[in-house]
Amino acid sequence: MKPDIPVPYLYFDMGAAVLCASFMSFGVKRRWFALGAALQLAISTYAAYIGGYVHYGDWLKVRMYSRTVAIVGGFLVLASGAGELYRRKPRSRSLQSTGQVFLGIYLICVAYSLQHSKEDRLAYLNHLPGGELMIQLFFVLYGVLALAFLSGYYVTLAAQILAVLLPPVMLLIDGNVAYWHNTRRVEFWNQMKLLGESVGIFGTAVILATDG
Repeated sequence: MKPDIPVPYLYFDMGAAVLCASFMSFGVKRRWFALGAALQLAISTYAAYIGGYVHYGDWLKVRMYSRTVAIVGGFLVLASGAGELYRRKPRSRSLQSTGQVFLGIYLICVAYSLQHSKEDRLAYLNHLPGGELMIQLFFVLYGVLALAFLSGYYVTLAAQILAVLLPPVMLLIDGNVAYWHNTRRVEFWNQMKLLGESVGIFGTAVILATDG
């Protein structure tokens, strides 16, 4: 299967991702490299989208690109200085607000998928108790949380609720790799990527929940 990005450029993309991740992990110029990681991810995703090397179903595109938007938002939140134990510089509220907006866009996409994507609806029905009532409850919660992140009001509370909602969804739905691979024909590497992005979104929610 061909990669989403042509091979010569793929190596540069991987190198930039590893470089940014390494410096962020060691706390060296974390804000700058978080901003660089957001830029790198945005460029690579755009290149993959316009390149058209791999064709996905619309429902899978929404899952993939909405999470990428959320991860970019997470990097922007990190670049703002949120979550730093010993903050030497004041945080950038503009970067944090932009990151929160990206999280809100992601939640709107998730809520939309629960109403219009057969694949996402069945995933919730097959893995969570409560049936249709549970789907509607998640739809309302995602919508309300999206409004909080987009408006900038009650962000800490919204992040705390999101941090509670995400773990069961990650474990029961995203974590069932065999289900997505066998019934929805999602490639193993792609589902693992989606699961990893869910973990990243959870991390962003924890940062905002504790230092929003």
